[in-house]
Amino acid sequence: MANLLLALLALLAAAKVGGIAAERLRQPPVLGELLAGVVLGALPLAGVHGLAWVAHDRVIESLAELGVILLLFEVGLATRLAELMRVGLSAFLVALVGVLAPMALGYGVGLWLLPGRHHYVPLFLGATLSATSVGITARVLKDLNKVSSPEGQIILGAALVDDVLGLMVLAVMVGLTRTGEGAGGGGGTLATLAEVGAKAVGFLLGAMVLGRAFAPRLFRLGARLKAHGVVFTLALLFCLGLSWLAGLVGLAPIVGAFAAGLVLEGVPFESLLPSGDRLEELLLPLSTVLVPIFFVRMGLEVNLAQMGGGSIPLALSLTAAAVLSKQVCGLAVVSQGADRLMVGLGMIPRGEVGLIFAGLGLTLVERGTPVLGESEFAAVVTMVVLTTLLTPPLLRWRIRWREREAARAIEPEP
Repeated sequence: MANLLLALLALLAAAKVGGIAAERLRQPPVLGELLAGVVLGALPLAGVHGLAWVAHDRVIESLAELGVILLLFEVGLATRLAELMRVGLSAFLVALVGVLAPMALGYGVGLWLLPGRHHYVPLFLGATLSATSVGITARVLKDLNKVSSPEGQIILGAALVDDVLGLMVLAVMVGLTRTGEGAGGGGGTLATLAEVGAKAVGFLLGAMVLGRAFAPRLFRLGARLKAHGVVFTLALLFCLGLSWLAGLVGLAPIVGAFAAGLVLEGVPFESLLPSGDRLEELLLPLSTVLVPIFFVRMGLEVNLAQMGGGSIPLALSLTAAAVLSKQVCGLAVVSQGADRLMVGLGMIPRGEVGLIFAGLGLTLVERGTPVLGESEFAAVVTMVVLTTLLTPPLLRWRIRWREREAARAIEPEP
């Protein structure tokens, strides 16, 4: 217990200091939490070995995994299905191309720089590039009053579709590595891909249909018990239960947590909870403690000693692929007058989504070897940091350039 208390003391303090520092620099707190973990993980290089065991502690690992389950539960709760269905053709096409193009480029980078590795390795590298974290983009758009612009609406709409597609990609990748290639070679892999893909789609659709039908009744019944905290506890049980079911059928537990959030988004918690509380607000005390543990622990996993050799070329190549591939998705915009470059720049950051993918890559094993080794993991984390840092200045530059061009267009000729 003493060791656990020391670990929590170090991780939570580092997370808070890193998050505050990042916010002061106008960066998302998740970036500060990640870098705080990198700093803690680098202490042995300076001769400080007191916390070296934390990155591999099973209790801390379990708390971190619980934190990411809560994070995806919150993401699901914040995803409005009605808005997901209303997004325009441009947003859907941007999201679709924005998943396929990064996967293709990431796969190519993996084949080029990691020859001889199992083909799941470049596939997983491509998967880490597929999903977009638009929290950074949304903050910049809000600061510049561009959320309601055509580009802002396309970016935010595409982000909703991107979340669903990214989780499906993750489910397929986890299922492939757990199921194995099979005896049929390439044909066996394609059959497994189809099977796992169908399983992921079936799980999400089944959870949505059954959950939307029965969840409101279940929570109304719970509210009638008039017991303290019963509705909130039911919501947590729902999240944990679907996460367990997802793991049971061979998918990542976070897929179940995301599905639980999507289902419960349709439950009128304001009328069931006392004083009109919101479920997201009641989750805050838990997620404020557990989610940062996940990101600091991800930083702890980065072995700076592994950043030499092939890690730096791989990190820079993945970053280039991450940036270029999202510019390809900007070409999918079909709305008249929308700035394709601005949309592409807004889709660049990977943030916490890329870290979740990379963290799973460390835990998944293929033929006795982790899908992502320490070197590849360090490269992915570097890519996440660089794309997160690049997006705000690039987006601000493009928005201000557009404003200057618009101002010149309406200036009267002398």
